[in-house]
Amino acid sequence: MRGKKNFLAIPASRVMALLLMDIMSIIAASFLAIYVRFDFSFSGIDRTFLEVYENIIVYNVAFTLLFFVVWKLYRSVWRYASATELINIIFATSCAALAQLIFCYATDNRMPRSYYAIYWFLLTVFTCVVRFGYRILRLINSKREEMVGKNKKVNVMLVGAGAAANMILKEIESSQYLNMRVRCIVDDHEGCHGKLLRGVPIVGGRDKILEAAAQYGIDEIIFAIPSANTKTRKEILDICKESGCKLRTLPGMYQLINGDVSVSKLKEVEIEDLLGRDPIQINTNEVLEYVSSKVVMVTGGGGSIGSELCRQIAAHHPKQLIIVDIYENNAYEIQQELLRKYPNLNLVVLIASVRNTNRINKIFEDYRPNIVYHAAAHKHVPLMETSPNEAIKNNVMGTYKTAQAADKYGVEKFVLISTDKAVNPTNIMGASKRICEMVIQTMNQKSKTNFVAVRFGNVLGSNGSVIPLFKKQIAEGGPVTVTHPDIIRYFMTIPEAVSLVLQAGAYAKGGEIFVLDMGEPVKILDLATNLIKLSGYKVGEDIEIKFTGLRPGEKMYEELLMNEEGLTKTANKMIYIGKPIEFDEERFLEQLKKLGEEAKSETADIRKAVKEIVPTYRYSEDDRT
Repeated sequence: MRGKKNFLAIPASRVMALLLMDIMSIIAASFLAIYVRFDFSFSGIDRTFLEVYENIIVYNVAFTLLFFVVWKLYRSVWRYASATELINIIFATSCAALAQLIFCYATDNRMPRSYYAIYWFLLTVFTCVVRFGYRILRLINSKREEMVGKNKKVNVMLVGAGAAANMILKEIESSQYLNMRVRCIVDDHEGCHGKLLRGVPIVGGRDKILEAAAQYGIDEIIFAIPSANTKTRKEILDICKESGCKLRTLPGMYQLINGDVSVSKLKEVEIEDLLGRDPIQINTNEVLEYVSSKVVMVTGGGGSIGSELCRQIAAHHPKQLIIVDIYENNAYEIQQELLRKYPNLNLVVLIASVRNTNRINKIFEDYRPNIVYHAAAHKHVPLMETSPNEAIKNNVMGTYKTAQAADKYGVEKFVLISTDKAVNPTNIMGASKRICEMVIQTMNQKSKTNFVAVRFGNVLGSNGSVIPLFKKQIAEGGPVTVTHPDIIRYFMTIPEAVSLVLQAGAYAKGGEIFVLDMGEPVKILDLATNLIKLSGYKVGEDIEIKFTGLRPGEKMYEELLMNEEGLTKTANKMIYIGKPIEFDEERFLEQLKKLGEEAKSETADIRKAVKEIVPTYRYSEDDRT
């Protein structure tokens, strides 16, 4: 394992070489101590002391090597030697020198008093040279190769001059595989400006980032302040991205607490680092109380949201976790991940379609889940615009069939994953999700099961979201495609979305639509621009941004609530409850039955039937298939 010093892992030949060099160091240090004591004159050395030297040398070598073994000087990997190894050397040589003093007085083989101090000093120096010599020679060789241009290094700037930066510097110094050279450090703490950290100058605060990047020819900037809050991180990264350098950062504070800070832990700076919103916090105790010891089912458990739901639920010790998904590859991946991470988890993975009434009923009958998270859905807006009947079959009828099974088999809570696109929908996907919310509202009136919906905006990094698309386009050299320069969206991370879903489940009393306060909306153009800069490219020079026009059914902006819905705060200030809109539920069920029949018969005019159910749905005749 990395960082551990294993005696068995050190080759025997290397240990023998160290032993021989130590023996020579002990002999040389002992003789030179006499030589120095008598003013560097062989003729001036009293013959009596030479005889004493001959009498004690064998014993001296023996117990010195013994102390070296006791202080583990033959178990360390000296390529990565640090202050700990230096301290061990000092303790070992001090014990050896003291043992020699005691031995000389006990056997009446006395040396001059100053001899013992000189011997200790020389032995310490020789032992350090033997052990640290490899590192010193390698550093000298590395500098020589840099000077002749043989070993081209990546010039690095560190942001932060704390413990994390020190650990990264140490690893870069000691590793023969890292092709990095830290040229400068910036830190907002004025007291360290003008000083050196492991020989690297601290040139100033954040205001010096762009100037230092140009002055030192920086290729890569490493953000090494894992304790920085969201606001500070965003402010500094906003400056760094203007440098044209590649950006990397440490994942978080826990890395520093665990001492697990290394270059291998660095990650690319992601666009969510620049959103400028603190991560959403949930009451994990509330979640634990209602998930723990329960049978929990997640439909669509292999998808972006579904798989993260499964991860977080697995961490809260459910009695059994049931993953239902139609896509076997996704289901297999999350299954293997959870089995590795939670070997004691009672996990069941089933391949099934929520459209299949008999299959869904059989699963509920066999496993009797207490809580259901319904994440199975078609969500790609442009694809659903060209296949609207599939959106109805999967999203609407799949939700209805699953909700009916939940009611029939006594599920305690049923949580629907909805979307902001359900508000005043302009596309069939959003309209289908609005009908799903109406299904949940209707079922809640007729059932002992608590049915709720959770509505949130776009999820960063989820399948089909803009960020993976932008990254792929940047990797291919561009252009990055944006539909419109003014289009805006609300964004959240996958873990945040799932946290909201879990918290909503804890709050659920039945019939609510939970909504997340996601702060200010973000321009898609700004996302594209920042992502290009974070990748170390210049917009318009290295990577072009191309505007393609709004796609069918796409809004310029998204809404989280309809005008008729009010907002009620929950204990979590970031989570609100929207008051459900009243409608004729009996008529709705009749319309729902008719809608299902039309979708099954592949009608070409399904949007008209959807419009009858969702009056706020707006679509153009040109969108018809």
